[in-house]
Amino acid sequence: MDPIETNSIRVNGEHRRVPKGITVAELALDLGLEPTRVAVERNLEIVPRSTLAEVTIEDGDDFEIVTFVGGG
Repeated sequence: MDPIETNSIRVNGEHRRVPKGITVAELALDLGLEPTRVAVERNLEIVPRSTLAEVTIEDGDDFEIVTFVGGG
């Protein structure tokens, strides 16, 4: 059985290994977050929410992910 190839990234300051080829939306889901309710910064640039399912994570990426909380 071949080992799964992974990328090393940082999410909110913490190191993490993720499978190669996953998207930012898949990363959000893996973190237990709903992609439509997060703001994502990748390598100091905002990732438009409409592209989260298209942007593939690269080795060394640095993410800040913030969730929206409703209230009232």
